[in-house]
Amino acid sequence: MRLTVYTDYSLRVLMYLGVRGPGHLATIQEIADTYQISKNHLMKVTYDLGKHGYIETIRGRGGGIRLAMEPEDIVIGQVVRKTEEDFHLVECFNPENNLCRISPECRLKNALYEALQAYLKVLDSYTLADVLVSKDTLFQLFGFEK
Repeated sequence: MRLTVYTDYSLRVLMYLGVRGPGHLATIQEIADTYQISKNHLMKVTYDLGKHGYIETIRGRGGGIRLAMEPEDIVIGQVVRKTEEDFHLVECFNPENNLCRISPECRLKNALYEALQAYLKVLDSYTLADVLVSKDTLFQLFGFEK
């Protein structure tokens, strides 16, 4: 399973905000500069993260974005489910476009489905707080000053 860039950026934004700490406002430009990625890409990501309730957007001068939830309450598996377009690992996972001849008798799709469920179950066992255990090191890697 490979995550889309969109999901990758979503997780990176959450990690950035989680390292910054509660209440700290960050700008999309600041995050884009830190990761050296496009601000335009992050604008849609942050909009959707806000729509899903993960971040809060403060408008106006001195505004920015911050976590709207505690890191312990942000489950990585849920974020992945909300940010990925689909989980069609193979053609037969999408009944609308499935043209595979062996689909009615194929057992591989069952194995792949089971593997996908296991993958998501593992991600469900981690929260944002779990992936921020090395917060001090991440703080330095982001170039933040204490």
